[in-house]
Amino acid sequence: MTKRLIAFLLAFSPALALAASGGALQSSQINPNDTASMQRGAALFMNYCAGCHSLGFQRYSRMAEDLGLSEEEVMQNLVFTGANYGEPMLSAMKPEDGEKWFGTAPPDLSLVARAKLGGADWTYTFLKSFYVDESRPSGWNNTVLPGASMPNVLWEMQGVQRPILDGNGQVERLEVASAGTQSQAEFDRTVRDLTNFLNYVAEPSAAKRRSLGVWVILFLSVFTLLAWLLKQEYWKDVH
Repeated sequence: MTKRLIAFLLAFSPALALAASGGALQSSQINPNDTASMQRGAALFMNYCAGCHSLGFQRYSRMAEDLGLSEEEVMQNLVFTGANYGEPMLSAMKPEDGEKWFGTAPPDLSLVARAKLGGADWTYTFLKSFYVDESRPSGWNNTVLPGASMPNVLWEMQGVQRPILDGNGQVERLEVASAGTQSQAEFDRTVRDLTNFLNYVAEPSAAKRRSLGVWVILFLSVFTLLAWLLKQEYWKDVH
């Protein structure tokens, strides 16, 4: 019973969710209805992430349908593994190679935006929180997920961050040691687009569900009104 209560509180308490993630999360400010943002995010994922990470619960054809892309656009610009249009979006990296190079096989990211406490905000903050750490095999570390094996694949755009430590030797904040090819505002949009895409992948039917939900609420409102009027008619002569 206690374990279930703790799980419930972690799932529905933003304050506890932030504490469990190792610090305050930045607001991703994603717009799930921004198709152009998700298209840019798809391109970013396939160019920077898909070499190691799969989206095993998503298919190229479903992504194309939802994001308004043609089969030709997907096959020419987003498929680098020789996969067919209707196949899942799998990485070309073999799990055993991932274990050899990174110490662990890179995880499938289909559900990362839903699996982590904080959701899209966790993903957004994680992607912005890498810093150089020569003690790590990859040369990088992360304030949101300390000890992460993943290198900062976006460092050329973001620049290189170094940690500023507090009196206890803990990372207090990060500062840019060398600038990247993008300004901070530009990089924020880049990460927001990538996060928006991963948020879509985690629940591809969310947009349709929200759209359908509006009509369901309207139907229930009208039905409630009609039921109340019918009740008034049946009971008007009852005293």
